Amino acid sequence: MDNGEQVIEVSGLRRRYGPAKGDGFEAVRGISFSVARGEVFALLGTNGAGKTSTVELLEGLAEPSGGRVRVLGHDPYRDRARVRSRIGVMLQEGGFPSELTVAETARMWAGCTTGARPVGEALETVGLAPRANVRVKQLSGGERRRLDLAMALLGRPEVLFLDEPTTGLDAEGRRDTWRLVRELRSTGTTVLLTTHYLEEAEQLADRLAIMRAGRIVVSGTPAEVTATRPSRIRFTLPEEVPPARLPLSLRAAADGRRVEIRTERLQEALTELLLWARREDVELEGLDARSASLEEAFLEIAHGDPADHEGLGGHEETTDATHTARPAKAGAR
Repeated sequence: MDNGEQVIEVSGLRRRYGPAKGDGFEAVRGISFSVARGEVFALLGTNGAGKTSTVELLEGLAEPSGGRVRVLGHDPYRDRARVRSRIGVMLQEGGFPSELTVAETARMWAGCTTGARPVGEALETVGLAPRANVRVKQLSGGERRRLDLAMALLGRPEVLFLDEPTTGLDAEGRRDTWRLVRELRSTGTTVLLTTHYLEEAEQLADRLAIMRAGRIVVSGTPAEVTATRPSRIRFTLPEEVPPARLPLSLRAAADGRRVEIRTERLQEALTELLLWARREDVELEGLDARSASLEEAFLEIAHGDPADHEGLGGHEETTDATHTARPAKAGAR
């Protein structure tokens, strides 16, 4: 439901902890991106990459050290009163009184929320209605995350911030949350989430950005980001066939009989390999060919050399950090 309206706009955003010089630490180093209405945008990165520091600035919980941020057209820190009633926030950890029941907690929260939906509806949405009379301290970790999400949804937010929303949930709870996020997107809610579950980002995100050391390294659709990494073909050769017999054009790497080929032209390379195997009467045991996964792309990008990726160029003071994934080369899959 993207109508082209940018509801989150970030330009040259910085966040520094401590003094401006000396022992201070810059957690966010001049990043820029935007999120359209009705879009799910995932912010990824290893621990310490700057994700939560960035999200807190978007939520208006702190003032940026530099740059500009707008949520629904307003500065979320200086114009907090105009923004707060229109957004929902799910932090990494809630702080609900442990002695209150789930229903009491929801009623308390609803009393502080403009235009709150009925408490029963909110609890039903996240599957907590049967636990309404249970004290918060008796909830499991996954149930507490569901309660966090219910409270974030009480005000029917236009923009929803989800910080690690499915941590502690079992597989069923995680998929229920995914279904809910998709439903919210279909009704025009904009969602910005951080997650360590790369399958979650791949399943939900229309676009994503990967952060490292306070900067955005690469961004784009999940398909665009994975297309920047090579596909791979793996197989085992018979003992009597040395890897040196493989066509040189395949650029194979071998560990004993086990062979791996990395390529940006998966179909072409696989066709060449299979034709060679038929011509040479060679059986390729355990043949496996696949495009790069988001996890593989993430691990290489998040832990790589900053100079290896477009947009950083190794410059410490880059302020124009709007990045797009590099287009896949012709023939890539």
